Amino acid sequence: MNGTQPIVIYPPAEDGGRRVRVNERFVGLAYGLLDVVDFLRLAGLDDVDDAWVRQSEMVEWRGGGPEAWRRGRTDASAGREAADAELPSPPAGPPDGTGL
Repeated sequence: MNGTQPIVIYPPAEDGGRRVRVNERFVGLAYGLLDVVDFLRLAGLDDVDDAWVRQSEMVEWRGGGPEAWRRGRTDASAGREAADAELPSPPAGPPDGTGL
């Protein structure tokens, strides 16, 4: 394999997707760890799960580990950013306050 692992997860693209390669074949664009698991199962690795993908020495993570799904951010920081975002205000009622 020229010194690389048989499974390679490439760095996140602008949209957060990461290319997944098994041996010499690209098997999909993953947007999360469960996508990687699904692609590996479709490639014939029936017994994999998210814990295996996170820990296996067969997997080479490029451009961030299993938590990196946005360019320059981790899933944890993206979640905090979303939680901190303001929600839109509900529409205002009529000016007389009657609610009609």
